[in-house]
Amino acid sequence: MTAETDRETTEHRAGDDEPGADSGVRTSTGSASPKPSPQSDSVGRAPIRDERGAWLVGALALVLGGVFVAVDLAFNQGKLIAPIDDAYIHLHYAAQLGSGHPFEYNTGDPVSTGASSLLYAFVLAVAHAAGLTGTALLAFAVAFGVGCFALTAVLVVKLGAALTGRVVGVWAGVLTAVSGPLLWGAASGMEVGLTAVLVTGSVLAFVREWGAASFRWTPALAALLALVRPEGLFFAAMLSVAMVWTVRRVHGVRLGSMALSCLPLLIGVVQYTFYRLATGTFSANGVQSKSHLYDRPIFYAGEFLDRTFANIRGVVDHFNGLNNTDFVFPLALLFFLGGIGYLLVTRPEWRALCVAVVAGYALVVLSASTLSTALVHELRYFQPFLPLFLVFAATGGYALTRLVPRERERRATLHAVLLVMVLFTVVATPTWAVRLGRQAATIRDTDVSVGAWISGNLPPRAVVGVKDVGAIAYFGKRRVVDTIGLATNGLAEASNNGTGSLYEAMRALPEGQRPTHFAVYEPWPGTAMQPFVDTGVFASPPMITFPVRTPPDLNNQRIVPFTDQRVYRADWTLAGSGDSAPVEGTVRDYLNVGSLHSEQRHAYEVNSPQPGWQPYTVLRRQGDVLDSGRTVIGGESFTAGGLTPGQPVRIATRVLSAEENREVRVRIDGRDAGVWRLPASPGVWETAEFTVPADLVSSPDVTVELEPTRPLLSPYPEYTSFGYWFVQ
Repeated sequence: MTAETDRETTEHRAGDDEPGADSGVRTSTGSASPKPSPQSDSVGRAPIRDERGAWLVGALALVLGGVFVAVDLAFNQGKLIAPIDDAYIHLHYAAQLGSGHPFEYNTGDPVSTGASSLLYAFVLAVAHAAGLTGTALLAFAVAFGVGCFALTAVLVVKLGAALTGRVVGVWAGVLTAVSGPLLWGAASGMEVGLTAVLVTGSVLAFVREWGAASFRWTPALAALLALVRPEGLFFAAMLSVAMVWTVRRVHGVRLGSMALSCLPLLIGVVQYTFYRLATGTFSANGVQSKSHLYDRPIFYAGEFLDRTFANIRGVVDHFNGLNNTDFVFPLALLFFLGGIGYLLVTRPEWRALCVAVVAGYALVVLSASTLSTALVHELRYFQPFLPLFLVFAATGGYALTRLVPRERERRATLHAVLLVMVLFTVVATPTWAVRLGRQAATIRDTDVSVGAWISGNLPPRAVVGVKDVGAIAYFGKRRVVDTIGLATNGLAEASNNGTGSLYEAMRALPEGQRPTHFAVYEPWPGTAMQPFVDTGVFASPPMITFPVRTPPDLNNQRIVPFTDQRVYRADWTLAGSGDSAPVEGTVRDYLNVGSLHSEQRHAYEVNSPQPGWQPYTVLRRQGDVLDSGRTVIGGESFTAGGLTPGQPVRIATRVLSAEENREVRVRIDGRDAGVWRLPASPGVWETAEFTVPADLVSSPDVTVELEPTRPLLSPYPEYTSFGYWFVQ
């Protein structure tokens, strides 16, 4: 035996660079044969040591999770509070589900899709049905999350050992156990822990079932992953592709195995079919509210790409550990890519898995980056994928040490590199614990306090309009209307269009469902609330104000974007006052600008000459008239119906116009009808009229286009239109 052979044998027995016993080796014919474990000796002591190491890492994760929960309790006088309001949204859906009202946020409401995790809602519903309510249900959610996190750390050790070696597995597990973001997510009451264990478990199942190319546990776990988060569906889909490819390569076309491998895709189809049947759309309310596809009045492809890739850059920055959030250790992304590259080159048996992981991560990052909230809440959409990321990052550190020529120095260097990763992670862990406690205290200051006050001070039949729909509904025990549109169907688009559209959507609600009170704050997310105060829809002064007393963190930030939350009485006395025509005559049709229902019925569009301009709606009051309108730069188009052909039509509008740039060309069914000079009224709306000649009214329905008199060139017409009445 040569010296080189002796050296390699020593390395193999150390278990530093070989996969574990669950791995297999492809033969030249494409079949799989078991690979003897380099980690065991003749009496089988090493596997026992490996199991013990995995469970010790799990115990470490469990203890640190308990420490984070203790910090939460310390910041809140011994009471458990979630650090984000979204946790209470899931608790409320779970309580409704456990009470026999599945996905009705208010009992009797239509099914809504404000819970971003169907599977997690069912898990919590089981606990509620078992008798856990109120804070006890939150305690279960937190305990369940911490338990899942500890199990994830155990699975990370096993996965790292199977892919690369025992040392990498243990260090990757320690990296997971001490990770601040993961501990934060595990103790948050959200589905982070459950999702993390399904991500890691499905990949580990793939590794263990790869040898025989017979997948049973992998598709089952991946199917649950597809059901637990939208991002999980994309990742699970890539695992399905890897399973199908592996089955096809080893066994040829085996329809049963290939169909089972596609189970996650079937689960995705079933989930979105449920959305379509229950709500009339494939898009969940959260997507309608937060996606770059829907969250502004007009979709512009360039703006979509710009915003999405700005989020992608932010995600890459966080995963490379070069900012002050301490999401991971420095240069972690480079180590991750190095680990993937190393396995692709040196472990051909894992190439399909590596490709699936990279593609899955790419889809996860891309899909979540299309949301306006991608970088908030400590990147909670990405936290569940961090344990698997750390496995490959640790593998990248291992790959780097392969450059060391001598075996003894190589092993020492490996431990040193992985220790540095852990040290950079550990120094940030206390910061994350304090962050969790401070954020939980902030939620106690605001949403939890508001919910408790509402429960004791508003009448039982009160209906409360809210921006944060979680804790206020959960503790307030009153019917709520979600002005952002997560829990109330149909309000997401209205909120995204501005205050005027939100007003019109809420006043169109049945009288018993229209808010009698509002508990809101001013800034994003959601549209501005101050116009409701200015116009008297919110009766001033507020009934009570809840200031945020929790100090901001070292970056001068809080988990909430506002400085106070206020409760108002609602005053709908003037609701609908803007519908009356401001001119005499028989109104044949009426376009209520700002009302999305009326705009859609009239094929209304704002035609801006400048891509990116957003025609947000406004709410304004003059005297006893309250009306919604839309800010326009350029022009509009709409269709009027119910007209008598051959008779002239007077188009009347209520409008605010700039001192300059207020001429628009009018076209009727594409034919020039003349120039409409709007009144100079920048501060007070006025009524303007334009008469369409009888010869241009050739049918009961006509299309009206208002456009600049000088196409392309600035200055453009600039005005706010509040409605159009068609009089004959």
